[in-house]
Amino acid sequence: MLVMDVDGVLSDGRIVYSDQGEEIKAFHVRDGSGIKLWLRQGKRAALLTGRQSEIVKRRGAELGITAVIQGADDKLPAFETLLRDQGVTAAQVAYIGDDLPDVPLLRRCGFAATVADGCAEARAAAHYVTQAAGGRGAVREVIELMLRHQGSWQKIVAEYER
Repeated sequence: MLVMDVDGVLSDGRIVYSDQGEEIKAFHVRDGSGIKLWLRQGKRAALLTGRQSEIVKRRGAELGITAVIQGADDKLPAFETLLRDQGVTAAQVAYIGDDLPDVPLLRRCGFAATVADGCAEARAAAHYVTQAAGGRGAVREVIELMLRHQGSWQKIVAEYER
């Protein structure tokens, strides 16, 4: 299972408000297509964020992510609940985070990744640090890495080379 933070991972970490008070986030299209490829392989994905936002719910639905946990000020208990609900162990989870609240999860999961612009503590706790910054294709980079390692990436690419 792939579990991702949102702000600073799926987005570049900026929080923009419209004049009407609506929160605006930008998401990278290749991150989204990578998540869809991941899910098409029969794998699971979840979003786990400390913030609460309607746009995160919408983005999760667009991508087919059914496990969207928001408002988790302390992410570790939320992560433990997610594991229990999904019937997976921490060792079966790849987690992508970028900041201090993510460090306990990075230390607990089977494969820990952070984005190029993640904080020093997240980079130190990660097994892998992306070349791409958060919100700039880092999630896709991690997905490709894992699918290559699992021997699935070339089959996916071949489907598009017909």
